[in-house]
Amino acid sequence: MTASTTEDEKIVFFFDIDNCLYPRSYKIHDIMAKLIDDYFMEKLDLDFEEARMLHQQYYKDYGLAIEGLVRHHEIDPIEYNSKVDDALPIADILKPDPELHKFLRSIDRSKVKLWLFTNAYKTHASRVIKALDVEDQFAGVTFCDYSEPILICKPKPEMFERAMRDAGVVSKDKCYFVDDSFVNVKGAKDFGWKTTIQYLDPLDATPPNLAGHYEIRKFDEIKKIVPDIFLS
Repeated sequence: MTASTTEDEKIVFFFDIDNCLYPRSYKIHDIMAKLIDDYFMEKLDLDFEEARMLHQQYYKDYGLAIEGLVRHHEIDPIEYNSKVDDALPIADILKPDPELHKFLRSIDRSKVKLWLFTNAYKTHASRVIKALDVEDQFAGVTFCDYSEPILICKPKPEMFERAMRDAGVVSKDKCYFVDDSFVNVKGAKDFGWKTTIQYLDPLDATPPNLAGHYEIRKFDEIKKIVPDIFLS
């Protein structure tokens, strides 16, 4: 009989949350973008077009609009979170997804630890996985900690280092990752993670270049990429 894999030897499969565990067609991102624009208008006394442009500029420069607000306007990120992420009507939009649940349960937990990895704050992550009813499928979550004076988020190398510490994995060869963001997947590949996968929405155009090692449009396609981590 083959000895079971210890926790230290397990692969850690990191899953992004937004527009990854649920489809972009739910338009949660669109609702969030409006809430962010409204926040910029209220806090910075901008008109809509000014707010929209600054929001997009900060997202381009830092990967998160909130990082630009903290750096340049001394905005409290926890207060921002309450007005943006935590104001999203998650429970009204997201419902349990049997196909997602079936896919996650098909992964062999004697070989693999599942871990959430998001640029959102922990409260948003908790609300989403609760609405999708997959709380019991993940061993933990690495999130952008809005309580810290300097925000660290994907695709910064420090964020991938944090995720590995949180999940208790030492070797980059044990790190698998799926995310809808091109820059995040590219960041993970550049950081040296073994298997990096960009999740494309069915309506997304195919990027001219691969962000990571693979592209998928359905989670079941991962079974062809790494078949050995699934139950037979």
